[in-house]
Amino acid sequence: MAENMIPTPHIGAGAGEIAETVLLPGDPLRAKYIADHFLTDARQFNSTRNMLGFTGKYKGKTVSVMGTGMGCPSIGIYSYELIHFYGCRNLIRVGTAGALRPEVKVRDLVFGMGACTTSNYVRQFRLPGDYSCICSYELLAKAVKGAEERGLSYHVGNILSSDMFYNPDLPNAGTGWDRMGVLAVEMEAAALYSNAAYAGANALCILTVSDSIVTGEATTAEERQNTFTGMMEIALELA
Repeated sequence: MAENMIPTPHIGAGAGEIAETVLLPGDPLRAKYIADHFLTDARQFNSTRNMLGFTGKYKGKTVSVMGTGMGCPSIGIYSYELIHFYGCRNLIRVGTAGALRPEVKVRDLVFGMGACTTSNYVRQFRLPGDYSCICSYELLAKAVKGAEERGLSYHVGNILSSDMFYNPDLPNAGTGWDRMGVLAVEMEAAALYSNAAYAGANALCILTVSDSIVTGEATTAEERQNTFTGMMEIALELA
């Protein structure tokens, strides 16, 4: 850990203020919700750019949670700083996604075993081919076990990390990806997975389906911020 580099340009924490296991919601208010409702003795370690971050205890184990913003570049910055400057080893994205396939229902969980992407983020590693962004199997296995113990509806498979939220060809947005078995679309996992792989850290993306391109069903912004607690509890158990 490069202690001489902290606080970093984007995280105002000092050395030792962030746990090895950190939950990463896109929305900083979801980070605050998790800290307020699940952590004891929580203390805020970051407010830079209002990207709120907290460290506390969950069932006696120290765990942190911090927002990442939206898109590969944003989570790319935060995950890089967390890994390289703060020594985080287990990075778990807890976010929302849009279903691409009919068997994936709104409020189901999706564990991103792999992350396809339309982003050029991964290409900046200058590999001589196409890199497959995959999660940590150890984290995945524990998370699946947690979903089964809670009786939650879940899916495991490929997801899509897209650079676009408002697709100009929305009626056909899933064409191709859904045929290849891709379950849902979000915006960050590919950058998280590739950053973690490059640094030898562990990463997993746990998603709750907030809407469906197939059916048109959708949840509200308030629901996405303040509910979807199943994925939060599963992620916290990984600490």
